[in-house]
Amino acid sequence: MTQTAAAGSPRVGVLVVAYNAATTLVETLDRLPASFRAEVDHVLLADDSSQDDTYAIGLAYRETTDLPLTVVRHEKNLGYGGNQKAGYRWAIGHGLDVVVLLHGDGQYAPEVIEELVRPLTQGRADAVFGSRMMVRGQALKGGMPVYKYVGNRILTTFQNAMTGARLSEWHSGYRAYRVDALADLALDTYSDDFDFDTEIILGLLDAGKRVEEVPIPTYYGDEICYVNGMAYARDVARDVLRHRAGRMGFGAHRTPGAPDAYELKPSPHSSHGRLLAWLDAAPAGRVLDVGCSDGAFGALARRAGHEVVGVDLVKHDGVGERLDGFVEADLGRGLPDAVGAGYDRVVAADVLEHVADPESLLRDITARLADGGEILVSVPNFGHWYPRGRTAVGRFDYDSRGPLDEGHLRFFTRRSFERLVARSGLTVLERDVVGVPVDVLDRGRTGGRRVDVLRAVGAADRAAVRGWPTLFGYQLLYRLGPA
Repeated sequence: MTQTAAAGSPRVGVLVVAYNAATTLVETLDRLPASFRAEVDHVLLADDSSQDDTYAIGLAYRETTDLPLTVVRHEKNLGYGGNQKAGYRWAIGHGLDVVVLLHGDGQYAPEVIEELVRPLTQGRADAVFGSRMMVRGQALKGGMPVYKYVGNRILTTFQNAMTGARLSEWHSGYRAYRVDALADLALDTYSDDFDFDTEIILGLLDAGKRVEEVPIPTYYGDEICYVNGMAYARDVARDVLRHRAGRMGFGAHRTPGAPDAYELKPSPHSSHGRLLAWLDAAPAGRVLDVGCSDGAFGALARRAGHEVVGVDLVKHDGVGERLDGFVEADLGRGLPDAVGAGYDRVVAADVLEHVADPESLLRDITARLADGGEILVSVPNFGHWYPRGRTAVGRFDYDSRGPLDEGHLRFFTRRSFERLVARSGLTVLERDVVGVPVDVLDRGRTGGRRVDVLRAVGAADRAAVRGWPTLFGYQLLYRLGPA
């Protein structure tokens, strides 16, 4: 017996992941509320190559139930994450609007499934997680072993600290998603193991999806746990550390849906902050922002009274409104005539490392200066301990950002850059150096323990920069003038 959801209402499906669930499967499916059974569009029972009769029991149940049930068996065990991937591909391919993840062992209460679905069908969320930790003491009363409770709390606290999230639990397997939100994630790149659930949270956070939690009861019965606790803790800790390192620019982490515009770092301890301080100290004049990105930096320079013209390869949304003028050009080919000349200041923030011939670009920039004009430059420091260390141990590779950004064509140390300056017919008027831009990690947060920790880390990094700038300096900054 099958049925479909009412016309015009969201199509809700259920993915039941099952492995050796022969003794619990029927009871789990029978516990779905009658009101939900009447509205659900489809249920997929995905048996992950069980060693018992899970598949046969699922087929027999299909013949007697009112659920619109499809039963599949993977010939090869795909793993917990792999089974979900296959199920979500099915949900996307069948045009469902919402899919709920339900475990066939009955550990997560089918009775409350409508509580997970409601925020999604009402448009309030892109993902809803059932949390056993939202009601104080409920997890232990429901039979969660103390060691699992303690491990859950420690890992959740750590994961929140690393990501800035405020979830009460990262480790619940009772979840519901908008299918279009899943389609925006690179699911095929995620783990096939139990840490898939952590990776999907990281993907949702990166993509700016709305996540809600609802309280669920805790039930621990006679089901067999197939999770190796120590290996799981290692894997999820590695995932969030890799994610955090990627957000800082270390490693090949990519952020789905991240803007292409270069991220503004206005802190006084950052390269942008120091360049802005130099502009603020100068008389108001004409400024050329070479590699202006979305114009966010130039907009701050305008507030200081400067007239700002930007030039970049791509015209980002809103750049024309933020600046006094914009020219679209490939900087690798030099500055076009449309840029003009007679600029009091030219800013080249994190630009020279992206072109094959930085000396030619510097000479071209110099030719656009007014009498007494200056060039303000920032470049990554390849002498920083991180690229030095990677190279020393034979692990050199490109990252998504930072000194080893995959878009960099040239690498500079202080000595090599100052040789470039001299060859370009320029002289150093002032030099500076800044450390790792820790401030961008808590954009929008104004308090809390994590902010205090990062402030302490930033202070320690700045102290190291003062003591050994060529080793701990993340970026080199210069005020340059014609020799």
